[in-house]
Amino acid sequence: MRPRTCLCAFGAVVSLALTAAPVALASPDEMLIPRDSLFGNPDKASAKLSPDGTHISYLAPVDGVLNIWVASSQTPSAAEPVTHDDSRGVRRYFWAYTNEHVVYLQDKGGDENWRVYSTNVNTQETIDLTPMEGVAAQIQQVSAAFPNEILIAINDRVAQFHDIYKVNIETGARELVQENNGYAGYVTDDDFRVRFASRFTEDGGTELFRADGDEFTPFLKVPMEDSLTTNPLGFDKSGEILYMIDSRGRDTSALVTLDLETGEKATIADDRRADLSDVMVHPTNKNIEAVAFTHLRKSWVIVDDSIKGDFAYLRKIAYGDIEVISRTHDDKNWVVAYLLDDGPVQYYNYDRTAKKAEFLFTNRAALEGLPLAKMKPVSIESRDGYELVSYLTVPKGTKMSNGSPEQALPMVLFVHGGPWARDNWGYHPYHQWLSNRGYAVLSVNFRGSTGLGKAFLNAGNKEWAGKMHNDLIDAVAWAVDEGIADPDRVGIMGGSYGGYATLVGLTFTPEEFACGVDIVGPSNIVTLLNTIPPYWAPMVEIFKKRVGDHTTPEGQAFLEAQSPLTHVDNIIKPLLIAQGANDPRVKQSEADQIVEAMQKRNIPVTYVLYPDEGHGFARPENSTSFTAVAEAFLAEHLGGRYEPVGDDFDDSSITIPVGSGEIPGLAGAPTR
Repeated sequence: MRPRTCLCAFGAVVSLALTAAPVALASPDEMLIPRDSLFGNPDKASAKLSPDGTHISYLAPVDGVLNIWVASSQTPSAAEPVTHDDSRGVRRYFWAYTNEHVVYLQDKGGDENWRVYSTNVNTQETIDLTPMEGVAAQIQQVSAAFPNEILIAINDRVAQFHDIYKVNIETGARELVQENNGYAGYVTDDDFRVRFASRFTEDGGTELFRADGDEFTPFLKVPMEDSLTTNPLGFDKSGEILYMIDSRGRDTSALVTLDLETGEKATIADDRRADLSDVMVHPTNKNIEAVAFTHLRKSWVIVDDSIKGDFAYLRKIAYGDIEVISRTHDDKNWVVAYLLDDGPVQYYNYDRTAKKAEFLFTNRAALEGLPLAKMKPVSIESRDGYELVSYLTVPKGTKMSNGSPEQALPMVLFVHGGPWARDNWGYHPYHQWLSNRGYAVLSVNFRGSTGLGKAFLNAGNKEWAGKMHNDLIDAVAWAVDEGIADPDRVGIMGGSYGGYATLVGLTFTPEEFACGVDIVGPSNIVTLLNTIPPYWAPMVEIFKKRVGDHTTPEGQAFLEAQSPLTHVDNIIKPLLIAQGANDPRVKQSEADQIVEAMQKRNIPVTYVLYPDEGHGFARPENSTSFTAVAEAFLAEHLGGRYEPVGDDFDDSSITIPVGSGEIPGLAGAPTR
């Protein structure tokens, strides 16, 4: 059980003079980390135990494509693949309570029309549980009380709304549990009962309705200011206590219990600096055992003393943030992951009875022993007094004096997507890649980011290209004032909202940045909101209140003014745009229209397009090829180091329809 929010929502220079020439090679003590080590497939990842503890599974490549591998938990090294995906790879899966099936989700080419598959680990037979075109299936509930069945939300009847079905994972037979006639979603329990329905209100808030037979009656309302920081999480064993993340009447969200009979509410844990970020619940007793809050770093608070000794022991095993990522049904064994900022994830199989953790593997053996850099949490103050929780990485070996390098560095401002998401401390492949190439890297939780209280979140309402962007500019100014960043060599880069922020940087504040890299970023907010996936329709009021109303003339004028496409004439610095052709969130047209506008004005731009990708790049061959392009681009305009493209295009679907001649080493790259 984890807290969730409703969206979670990734040329020639006119006036740029390079202050340092790019170099293609580094001295031996300044090793260039191969891109494949950072962006290729992990060796092993997402380790899980079967509910009865007899098997262990993980994701690992088969002929370069991630699949599910399974072994006896006594002999993890003897694992064999049980799935046979040969395209995008499996990334999300779980064990069914049969202890003989794994269930996973997969889409086609990044279209996010997810299908749910069930694989028998003994026979390796796979069944498509949702064999429907153009449907975005969602896992609704899994319960030990129904080992052969799961609840799946399917929008095959009406694209905007997901009906709830009980589906047999062995045969694919399905039975309608709840027809959806207008709700954003449902809350179900371990008895596969629909308990609540939710929908967004016209003022951007949410309303929860309690199931009463075949009817739903109003239960509670959540105002707009709390709508992204208040939601139900699940039930205790009795089913009469509702666990909620709740920010009503406070700033940061707390974990609370709500007695469904008496209405009594009690707070289990809270933190004045940060929202609830994680919850540990006993697999059968359903009591809260621990909660986490993430300010600068993630911090666990033990609620149930029965696991206090476990955490005390685990903190001695390895360095890094602890995550319990899998548990047996009897709770005798855990898979524990240690997350580091300068190394791969370390997985352990922990025997609670013996109080013994056995090392399993790291997720990327190629990273072991490499010169990875540390990530430093920093707190920056915005011009109007907000704390901007940020993360800074400088090249390993940089000589520092009083927290600053002896000489200011070229810097990349890497902006997170969402925008209703946040940056966290930990291993970040882009931070490692860019710092290894000689850049300082700064990621900023600008207003509108989640996890840091509703006042900070709501301060971003209707501030796209406004105060949200001011926060980014303030963070750059801080880095310059601290002697970290060379003001003439600061680039901006990011995906999704971060891509939009990049375009804003080059159109609204064209003198601030030396170049920009936009990954799947929208260029016009009106066209973005007019082309959202149909199943996002129930949450359109959220967009209207937090971004702007694209359905009224006044709202459209406001959003057009906040759109980079409107200000394309202001672009005077080099721009690289990357897009997936199948992106359902930010359509290819968002990239096409700004590229076309720049071409009409003879403004140089390089456009990288992937025909088999969506909102971001899932295939490692594509991720690696894109970073090869971006690396050469940044070296040209910021003066960092780069590794030549080499054969990184060979197995990629990369096309460069526009501007391949603007970047060194891309001559002859595929244009279609």
